[in-house]
Amino acid sequence: MPTVVNAKSVTRNVGWSVLSKTSTFGLKFVTVPILARILSPEEFGAVAVALTIVQFMAMIAGAGLASALIVQRDEDMQTIHSVFWANLAISCLMALGLFVWAEPVATLLGASDAAYLVRILSLLVPLQLGGDVAYALLARRMQFSKDAFWNMISESAGALAAVLLALAGLGVWALVAQIFLSALIRIAGLFAVSRYVPGFSFSMRKVLGMTRFSLGMMGSEIANFVSFQSPMVIISRFLGLADAGAYSAANRFSSIPNQVVLSAVMGVLFPAFGSMMQDRARRSNALMLSTQVTTVLLAPMMFGLWAIAEPAMMTLFGHQWAYAWPVLGLLALSKGILTPCSTFIPYLKGIGRGGTLFWWAILRAAVTTVAVAYGAYQGSLVEAMVWLCIVNGLVLVGYSYVVFRADGTPFWRGFLLSCRPMFTALVMALVVRLLLVHFGALVPNAALQVVAGALIGGFVYGALLLVTERRLLRRLLELARKPAAVAAAEPAE
Repeated sequence: MPTVVNAKSVTRNVGWSVLSKTSTFGLKFVTVPILARILSPEEFGAVAVALTIVQFMAMIAGAGLASALIVQRDEDMQTIHSVFWANLAISCLMALGLFVWAEPVATLLGASDAAYLVRILSLLVPLQLGGDVAYALLARRMQFSKDAFWNMISESAGALAAVLLALAGLGVWALVAQIFLSALIRIAGLFAVSRYVPGFSFSMRKVLGMTRFSLGMMGSEIANFVSFQSPMVIISRFLGLADAGAYSAANRFSSIPNQVVLSAVMGVLFPAFGSMMQDRARRSNALMLSTQVTTVLLAPMMFGLWAIAEPAMMTLFGHQWAYAWPVLGLLALSKGILTPCSTFIPYLKGIGRGGTLFWWAILRAAVTTVAVAYGAYQGSLVEAMVWLCIVNGLVLVGYSYVVFRADGTPFWRGFLLSCRPMFTALVMALVVRLLLVHFGALVPNAALQVVAGALIGGFVYGALLLVTERRLLRRLLELARKPAAVAAAEPAE
């Protein structure tokens, strides 16, 4: 790897990435409810189904080649140019195929009315993959501050444009404009800060030489994508676009904490774990520390949202979405259950366990799809979300076993340490939920119930954290105070 990686550099880059996500958090926190109040559930559902198809095609077209670039020892320009042209050619063919076959694909997913959106959004496939090589170069160099800046600009501009266009009465086109504007600004920024200029050079031999790693990554990414996106397809197919829209709106809002923390952390940890591949002690220490920290940050957000889901849905989304508050709560609960797994994918990718990641991802995708389909087949969106929570509980245990076995850490020790902040957050959420059930009538305003629940939850969680995670908090304090030179020289515990 071209950049020296240590606890200080990882912490700094995670900080930059989290800062970029946090800067757009407030904007998304406002824009998603605004759009939900202006647009109908059917409009949300149509865009969500079309975008799911496009994202799946973009994942296949990329074939994991950019991920393979990140872990290459040297920056060989012929290899880099070859990956760029291969990505572009494959993505253009995928986009053309999707454009031509948009109607039968949309019909297959129970969203024939969204075929025109599939055609339009097919243009996103080459647009999204066009910047993959530039991003891979930034990731290799651990220059996440530059990516963070352009991510903030692109997401903010897209969100603002969507709100303005929705207010102007453009309906579903507001969401389409948001997607394209964000993608265009991001790709322009990535090329500018990476200083990458595609050269007219191509070597099929070098592209094929990377496929052993890239195809394994692509397979696991596709399986993970199916795990995350299959509920949308199933709901659209069995329950219709209105329920798909309710799921999409609730999912977009409940995913904001994940977008703030996980998308930032995972991008940094993949190259970081890759640099520690041969040093088991360092990578094991980094795995446990990063898992505990992400769980400490994410678990209270997700379980807290479950606790206040009913007044939050009423306050943020309005009366037309009030019926969907159990969906918001159950989605938050299902994501909260998986918070200890946040670092597992970049860990397995970074240490070269693509086969393990692939087979586990396949199993997870199959079980998730079957369980949600069973719940939807019973005729209830809420029941489908209940089954999603049950599956995620099983995934937590199974995923932890797979990762800690690969790491050589005793299962119960690793599982309890990584999950302890999650259990603490669950206790906090139960306290808030019980207080709202028994005393919520004393605060008749839904917005005030949200504020009261958040304040009480923050106080309870903070107090519990001081009792249960003193050692972790001391470790983070030491890292914050330690000079970079010392952090680079000091061996991991």
